[in-house]
Amino acid sequence: MNRNQVLPKIALSSEPHALQRVDFCSPQTYHGEGFLSIADLPRLAEEASTVSDGDGFHWQCQTHFDHPPTGRPKHILNLALKGQMHLICQRCLKDCSVAIDEKRQFLLVASEEEAEAYPIEDDLQEPLVASHQFDLLETIEDEVLLSLPLIPKHPDGACNPPASILTPTGSHLTKTEGVEGRENPFNVLKDMKKKL
Repeated sequence: MNRNQVLPKIALSSEPHALQRVDFCSPQTYHGEGFLSIADLPRLAEEASTVSDGDGFHWQCQTHFDHPPTGRPKHILNLALKGQMHLICQRCLKDCSVAIDEKRQFLLVASEEEAEAYPIEDDLQEPLVASHQFDLLETIEDEVLLSLPLIPKHPDGACNPPASILTPTGSHLTKTEGVEGRENPFNVLKDMKKKL
C-alpha cells in the first residue's frame, strides 16, 4: 500500500445487522457511531436483571492505517463504548445500574497465527483477525461483557445487605443471630459417629 495513497472512507451503518458483516480486509477506512439497546445484544440481555429506559450502549468506531518507518502498515481499529445496564447488586440482591465508559484499540491482523504471535505484553493494542465479513457487533458485545464488574454492587452506603438470612432448617435469623445462632452442620456428623 502506497504511504501517500488516499483511501476511501466508509460510513458504517448504525443498524445492528449491518455491523455483523464489515469488510475489514478491503483497502478502505471506516467510521461510524450509534446506539445499541440491550435487546440488540443477546448475551448481555441474559445478564441483565431488568431493562430500564436508557439502558444500552453508545458506540463509536474508527479505523485507520498506521505507517511505521519500517515494516508494513498497521490496520488500527479504535472503539469507544459508553452506556449502562442493570445487574443484581451482590450486597443487597436488588437491581443496580452499572455504567461503562471504555476505549479500546485493536490491531487488525490477517490470520489466527499472526494474532497468536502478537506480543502478550502489549496491553495498548489487542489483535483481532480481520475478515471480509467481520462481526463488529459481536466485538462490541464482547468488550461490554469484559468491562462489567465481576461483583456488581451499589456504591458504598447506597444499600444494605438483606436483613435476614435463611438457615438450613428454614427459620429466619437476623444478621447477628445468623452467625451465632446457626447450628454447626458438623454437629450432625458428631451425632452420627456416636451412634456408630
